[in-house]
Amino acid sequence: MVVTSATQAEAQNTKALREVWATIDFNSCPYHYNFHMHTTCSDGQLSPIALIEQVLKIGLKGLAITDHHSTQGYQIAQERLNDLRLHQPNTLLPHLWTGIEITSNLLGAEVHILGYGFNPQHPVMNSYLKGVRPLGEDAQAKTVIDALHQAGGLVVLAHPARYSRSAQELIPAAAGLGVDGIEAYYAYGNPKPWQPSPKQTELVLKLAEVYGVFTTCGTDTHGVNLLYRL
Repeated sequence: MVVTSATQAEAQNTKALREVWATIDFNSCPYHYNFHMHTTCSDGQLSPIALIEQVLKIGLKGLAITDHHSTQGYQIAQERLNDLRLHQPNTLLPHLWTGIEITSNLLGAEVHILGYGFNPQHPVMNSYLKGVRPLGEDAQAKTVIDALHQAGGLVVLAHPARYSRSAQELIPAAAGLGVDGIEAYYAYGNPKPWQPSPKQTELVLKLAEVYGVFTTCGTDTHGVNLLYRL
């Protein structure tokens, strides 16, 4: 894939990402922004090309593909956007950031940590781009968070009300380890139409405010429609 310096700068522009996250609310996802999606490069059913086609049809302003332990889907999607820029210069294109989802251990519980805007070529990311979950020290939340920060990225605790430990336990712990944000707007129970679960969202928003972290949104799509989770 041919990746220009301009493309890299856009994909790793965490300043712009922070600015977007500061505006995220109950209505941001799934029609304006979506920061949690999977492709056939991990456990999703959409190819990266098909995902971009849906993104354009929906009219998303910004997104990240967060395949498990891989950035291959991002790379293919970025190549498609580059091609569109070249051959359809008048097409309004979304901002695509690098993304990943890493299985980690926090307070003895398995959690998922999302990384955004990082440099995939940074050596510290090697352990997390093998297509399989990390083991041992590499799987500890602090190690994962530190690695993503070293690679220039921002770090988010995914769907904090889905784990064996409570959000009230995990969010303070994650904040103490330096996460930048919490996935507050999430559809627990996979409703159709997709919408953030009110009870969990209210709780997570309060905790995020207490601990001074960003709140993000995402459909966590694994199926063939970006407007749903499955």
